[in-house]
Amino acid sequence: QVQLVESGGGLVQPGGSLRLSCAASGSFVSINSMGWYRQPPGNQRELVASITRGGRINYADSVKGRFTISRDNAKNTVTLQMNSLKPEDTAVYYCNMVVTGFSGYDYEYWGQGTQVTVSS
Repeated sequence: QVQLVESGGGLVQPGGSLRLSCAASGSFVSINSMGWYRQPPGNQRELVASITRGGRINYADSVKGRFTISRDNAKNTVTLQMNSLKPEDTAVYYCNMVVTGFSGYDYEYWGQGTQVTVSS
């Protein structure tokens, strides 16, 4: 029904930058929220940043001032600009979207995950 395709992960040195993108395709009425989660090695998956249909944004305390989430409604995409990267940011990053289907109910989808490694 809905497929999320992520791109932009990779290896970067501390202090560097990466941009993650996620594009949604398929059938749905609207996207209610978009977000990025990450799962460090041996740890739980945690919220990094999210943005609602109304434009409300929240960030994890650990990334405030360094990461920026944005969306392109026309292209059904969400982007995470990551600056001043730290080794602690190393994780698999997952795109998340909650959409309203033609049934009128909301459904949650996840991307495949993309590896971000910050190392000197």
